[in-house]
Amino acid sequence: MTTDWKQTLTFVSSKPFHSMKRIFQQAVILIVSLFSAGLVEAQTINYKPLIEEIQQLQKQFVPDSRVAIFNVDLKDTLQFPLILTGKTDLPDARSQLLQLLKAKNIAFVDSLILLPSVSLGSQTWALASLSVSTLRSKPDDASELVTQVMMGTPMKVLEQSKNWFKVQTPEHYIGWIDGSGLQRFTLEELNQWKESNRFMFNKLSGYVYDKPSKKASVVTDLVLGDLFEAGKSKRGYLKISLPDGRKGFAKRSDCISYSDWVGSQPDIEVLLDFASQMMGSPYLWGGTSAKAVDCSGFVKLLYYSQAVILARDASQQARYGEVIDHTNVNILQRGDLLFFGSSAKRISHTGVYLGKGDFIHASGRVLISSIDPLDAKYLPSRNYVAARRVITAIDTEGITPVKNHPWYNRIK
Repeated sequence: MTTDWKQTLTFVSSKPFHSMKRIFQQAVILIVSLFSAGLVEAQTINYKPLIEEIQQLQKQFVPDSRVAIFNVDLKDTLQFPLILTGKTDLPDARSQLLQLLKAKNIAFVDSLILLPSVSLGSQTWALASLSVSTLRSKPDDASELVTQVMMGTPMKVLEQSKNWFKVQTPEHYIGWIDGSGLQRFTLEELNQWKESNRFMFNKLSGYVYDKPSKKASVVTDLVLGDLFEAGKSKRGYLKISLPDGRKGFAKRSDCISYSDWVGSQPDIEVLLDFASQMMGSPYLWGGTSAKAVDCSGFVKLLYYSQAVILARDASQQARYGEVIDHTNVNILQRGDLLFFGSSAKRISHTGVYLGKGDFIHASGRVLISSIDPLDAKYLPSRNYVAARRVITAIDTEGITPVKNHPWYNRIK
C-alpha cells in the first residue's frame, strides 16, 4: 500500500478551519492503521513457526494431557499485540513460553491463567469425602466418568465451575468432581491431617455406624482403601472422623492403622486374595473401587490395597515397572501385570497374572482368563502384547509407595 502524504497534507491545509479537525483525526487514524498493519505484517511472517515452537513446548511439558494442563491460545492474532490466553498448572512451562516470546521480540499481553485459580483462595487442597467419589471429563453429571477416588484421597484443587471442582489425584490424573464429593482444605489444614491418627478400611465393603453397635444406624458405607482419622476403640469399634466432619464407629477388625498399612512390604498373596474376593464384580468404565471397576482401575485398586500408587490407565501402567519378556510364560510371576492391545505401543487392556497362564481382569465383570490359546478360558479378542513387574520396581517412576508420597505425608 502506498500513499501520497504531500497531497494529503496539502488537502488538509486548504480546508476551512471548522472541518480541519475532523480531517486531521481521519489522517491520524489512517497513519495509525498503516503503522499497525506494518507491525502485524512483520509479526505474522513467522507466525507459523511460532505456533510450531509452542506446540513443541506443549509436547515437552505435557506428553500426556491426562496428567497435566498446558493449553495455550494466541487470541486476536491479526491485531497487535498478541493476546496470550489459556490455562496451565505448570509454572515452568509458562515461564519458558514467556521467555520464548520475549526472545523473539514479540509484543504480547499475558492473559494465560496459572492454576490453581486465584479465585479458590487458600483452599487449594481437598480430601475425597464419600466412600467413592467420581471424577468426570467436564463439570457436568452427564459427562464421561474418567476415574474415581476413595475416601480420604488427597487431591490438588485447580479451579471451580459452579459446584464443580477440577482436581488432580495423587497419580496426577485430572478430572471434575462434584462439590459433594470432596472437602476442601488449606495446605496447613492438610498438613494437620497428614499428622493425625489415620486408619485405612481393609475390607472390600463395610459401614460406619452412629453407635458402636450392629443395631445402630448407618452413617455411610466404606470400601477398600478408604482413609479416615480415628480415636479410641470402644466395644470392638473404632471411633472415627470422616474428612467432611461426620463421625461414627467402624469395626476395629476391618481397619488397619496408617502406619501399619504403609510400613509393610507389599504382599502379592494378600493382593491376589482381594482380587479373588472381587470375582464377578461388575465392570464400570472409569471405576476404581470395590463396587465396580474397569480393567486398569481393578489393577490400581489391588496395588493400592498394598499401599502402592500406580498410574491410572492401562496405557500409562504399561510404561512403568520392570519389563518382562511376555513371550516366555516360564518367567512370569504372580502379581505381574499383563497388557493387551493391537501392539505394545497401543495398549487397551490389562490384568494381573495368577500363574499357569491364568490372569484375573475386569472385562464385563471380574473374571479369570488365560493367555494360553489351548485353554478354554483363552479370549481370542485379547491380543497379549506386553508384561511388567511392579513388585521389583517400587518407588520408581509411575510406581509410588504411599509412604513416600508428599500429599499423604509430611516429607522432611
